[in-house]
Amino acid sequence: MDPPRVGTETAEFRAAALDDAINGLAARDPLASAAIAFVPWQKYVGFAAIALVVAAAVVAPVGTLVAITVICTTGYLAMMIDRLLLFSRGLDASAIVTIPDDDALALADDDLPQYTILVPAYDEPEVVGDLIAAMSGLNYPPDKLQVLLLLEEDDDATIDAACNAGVSAVVEVVLVPAGDPRTKPKACNYGLHFATGTIVTIFDAEDMPEPLQLRRVVAAFASLPDTVACVQAKLAFHNGSQNLLTGWFTADYALWFGYLLPGLMKSKSPIPLGGTSNHLRRDVIEKVGAWDGFNVTEDADLGVRIAASGYSTAVLDSTTLEEANSDPINWVRQRSRWYKGYLQTWLVHMRRPWKTMRALGPMGTYRFTLLLAGTPITACINMVFWFTTAAWILGQPALIEELFPPYIYYFSLVSMIVGNVATIYMYLVACRESDNAYLLVPSLTMPLYWVMMSVAALKGLWQLLRNPSYWEKTFHGLTAPVPHDVIDEKVA
Repeated sequence: MDPPRVGTETAEFRAAALDDAINGLAARDPLASAAIAFVPWQKYVGFAAIALVVAAAVVAPVGTLVAITVICTTGYLAMMIDRLLLFSRGLDASAIVTIPDDDALALADDDLPQYTILVPAYDEPEVVGDLIAAMSGLNYPPDKLQVLLLLEEDDDATIDAACNAGVSAVVEVVLVPAGDPRTKPKACNYGLHFATGTIVTIFDAEDMPEPLQLRRVVAAFASLPDTVACVQAKLAFHNGSQNLLTGWFTADYALWFGYLLPGLMKSKSPIPLGGTSNHLRRDVIEKVGAWDGFNVTEDADLGVRIAASGYSTAVLDSTTLEEANSDPINWVRQRSRWYKGYLQTWLVHMRRPWKTMRALGPMGTYRFTLLLAGTPITACINMVFWFTTAAWILGQPALIEELFPPYIYYFSLVSMIVGNVATIYMYLVACRESDNAYLLVPSLTMPLYWVMMSVAALKGLWQLLRNPSYWEKTFHGLTAPVPHDVIDEKVA
């Protein structure tokens, strides 16, 4: 049965939809939700591991620190080898789905499916006008396109901005009942109850998708196996040249969406979805439980659950432009949430490790662990090793010399040099292939960006322990408006 149209739903329907939006996955499968950050056995294992390390440090402090150094260095090397492997596979043109313009335009309007776009926004009155322009620019028949702007019912500023901008001519507004958790997945789950499309996608309010993206997705689904449940478009930034931070962020995305995600697709590994422009078969996302209302990287979690359910994700050569964070504090807020969510997702899926391994396979589980646990943990321990290196350069204390006997020192030195050079090389290739010459300096100065990543990872780890489901707000509209001809050139 079709859900009630926006604005005509009953109070009972809204209450049931809200409860399902927040607790739906947790009620159906409690162990699959991040509603509880750590299940009891994970706490016991964590405390036991800490106690074991402390006891070992008391008995043999130097030996314990040497062992930790070896483990960390081995982890670094494993991540770097896997990252290079994914990058090499992402270089293959067949790793990404390409739909030419002519094929997208050849689709008859009558043959196109109903499409729903969910646009969750909170405290973002400044980007409502951009939303109208972006949605109006999509090449898709209006009678088959439903755009739902999901606003918290107590977000008066954004609601007023939407009313003043006349969004009703382009989109329908859904007022999400206010209350915790104030998360994007809660809003998307609530909006799903009003969706009429067989394909559902998410855009942020400031997103600028290329006009043919929806048609390309329809053509992609038609050409791909029925096991493909999601088509992820590429994300890029329209303000990458604003300052050094936006340049780093843009280079980071060029590598991630241009090569590493396609490499994951080529490897048939779980793909942690991007926060927007993931186009989903509605029947599949409802089958796997939709979004977890308590996970702060609901996209990554959904991507893993799609893979664990026997489906897959394809990466599409179509770009959505976003606004890169130009403010360091705002960037740390956003990246710390991502790191926290990665760890949340890993902890959730490793509550039943044998089930996860059977679903993803040994290599899929290994790569899932390297990406979602290894990425934030490595960023955290980077700070420790940087301080250790600085201490050695400044004073050469004897303890550090003991921690790095020759067989560890040379192994770590090779790992550091090869790893850093290889990573910068991957950034340079990604930026060259995306025709962003201005990213040369950001790519060569990436180590400075890694310092910010480390700060964000440490903050995310602390929040995971103290406030796991808190959604730290990322502010948008910090850059000057971009002329439409510049946007058209970047999207093309």
